[in-house]
Amino acid sequence: MICAAIVTAGGVGARMGSDIPKQYLHLNGIPILARTLAIFQAHPGIDFIVLTTPIGQVEYCSSEIVARYNLTKIRNVVQGGDSRQESVLNGLRLAQDSDFVVIHDAVRPFVEASVISGSIEKAKITGAAIAACAVSDTVKRGNGFIVETVPRDNLWLAHTPQTFRTSLIVDAHEKAMADGFTGTDDAALVERLGFQVAIVTDSSYNIKITSPYDMIVAERLVTVLAS
Repeated sequence: MICAAIVTAGGVGARMGSDIPKQYLHLNGIPILARTLAIFQAHPGIDFIVLTTPIGQVEYCSSEIVARYNLTKIRNVVQGGDSRQESVLNGLRLAQDSDFVVIHDAVRPFVEASVISGSIEKAKITGAAIAACAVSDTVKRGNGFIVETVPRDNLWLAHTPQTFRTSLIVDAHEKAMADGFTGTDDAALVERLGFQVAIVTDSSYNIKITSPYDMIVAERLVTVLAS
């Protein structure tokens, strides 16, 4: 069985308010992107990695991230598209010789190896699995005023990694592109084809770094997890 990873680093980080894309910002001297890739580099279940980059950043990522941090499992560095969904499809087209593929956001550098493993094992059984955290806050639906309180039982916050049988997720992406459908995550594209997606409980540490506040939390996490 061949298992690939696609790490999506195509964003420009507008919400971060930084002069450089958020995935290149440093945490304790190491770029966020390099930290994320290193986890997949070290994971024994990952055979190769495809990295998607912002438009015009292939050479930079190849030299300043892949080569500098000796990330030998990276087989391809490919330019992303105008959206995350397009970027993932660009990566998938270079991973079609795999049996399973793990899709992960570059700006989630605290993903645990056990969660990656769990998603792979679930996907082997079901064809599709995502990491997610159960909703713990009270959920309200409204339009300026509360319309209703939504029961939080069985509500989950979808994270990455998201792992799929490669043929399934390629078909889902190709169908979505043909139909002009945009999903908020890769699992949504599989769901619309009528397939069930399994849930693997994620760690609360697996934050997505998108804002200055997230950077503050991430800097603290680097210290805590290293101690």
